Amino acid sequence: MDSENVIAVKYRALAAGLDEAMRRRWAATEAKALGRGGATRVSHATGISLPTISKGLRELTKGTRLPPDRVRRRGGGRRPLSKQDATLVRDLRGLVSPATRGSPTSPLRWTSKSTHHMAEALRCQGHDVSPRTVAGLLHGMGYSLQANRKTTEGTQHPDRDAQFGHIAAEVESFQARGQPVISVDTKKKELVGHFKQKGQERERKGRPRRVLVHDFIDDGEGKAIPYGVYDVSDNSGWVSVGVDHDTSALAVATIRAWWQRMGRRSYPQAKELLVTADAGGSNGVRARLWKAELQRLANDTGLSITVCHFPPGTSKWNKIEHRMFCHITENWRGRLLISHEVVVNLIAATTTRQGLRVSAGLDNRTYPLGTKITDMQMAALNIERANFHGDWNYTLHPN
Repeated sequence: MDSENVIAVKYRALAAGLDEAMRRRWAATEAKALGRGGATRVSHATGISLPTISKGLRELTKGTRLPPDRVRRRGGGRRPLSKQDATLVRDLRGLVSPATRGSPTSPLRWTSKSTHHMAEALRCQGHDVSPRTVAGLLHGMGYSLQANRKTTEGTQHPDRDAQFGHIAAEVESFQARGQPVISVDTKKKELVGHFKQKGQERERKGRPRRVLVHDFIDDGEGKAIPYGVYDVSDNSGWVSVGVDHDTSALAVATIRAWWQRMGRRSYPQAKELLVTADAGGSNGVRARLWKAELQRLANDTGLSITVCHFPPGTSKWNKIEHRMFCHITENWRGRLLISHEVVVNLIAATTTRQGLRVSAGLDNRTYPLGTKITDMQMAALNIERANFHGDWNYTLHPN
């Protein structure tokens, strides 16, 4: 075995444990032992450059010693681009600054701010920079990848906080009297069929479930409209899966189904019912059909039904959203909703460690749009409006 092969074998055995300073000095020691032409032969055997070996030879000759915690002298190595290019950081900051997002002169006005796009924009401004360097500079400037977060609710109603206080007081009062309190809302409509669902589920490797490329309702079994009732005191709920339209009639029919199947068993002495709901949609403040259907329910059950609406733009505070609907979504992540039966079963199988119980049923009745409630029908309602925001807070008594 010639000397170069011997050096190559040594280097492969030692390389993993050598830092930068030890590597160049070991190479210099081998080159010095070989004599004339030794540096070239060591370079061929190890791939270490001749300048690095020469630097190691100079350190051996001069007896240069570095502090124990360093492998280079202080200030050694190539200067960072931010030091070599005086305007690089300034121009990069200009690209990512929020102030330039709407500027017609910004080169990234209509493109995503990926490191590749930013590097290309900087090269157009005369900076020789790579996407990796851009990523490092952004990290040093305190930037990181961020997703949008839903926190802005638009213009706040001036009575928003007061309405929250009113709802809290009503809930506490009803619960103290042993009367039921429910939170109601419509969950996001779902297409039924072989359509892609968000999320992942464990399958055999390399065998993902195949779904339709496009989400066209004509390619499936229709749609599922889950309307839910969450019992705030009992931590239980009922979901009716509609197949027609999301109307006030479906909303109140779901409340009726909850009362018949769950509510009256849990509250046999109930004389009142408190419903907390959003300000819009099928259970909205201005929906006449919502009030008319609640009056029918009050007449049929003998319950005085009190409704408290959350202020506009605050639907995320509705308890059904973060106590029941979110767990249903988690339960069917990545699952194909191939039939209405599957939707109902997945909803009914939803549980939590805190003891949430959910029951569900299919409501295949038709709920036509455009049902009109006349002024005469509205005048016949036995409705009592609260002193505070009677449009948001009212009670429908049995006739």
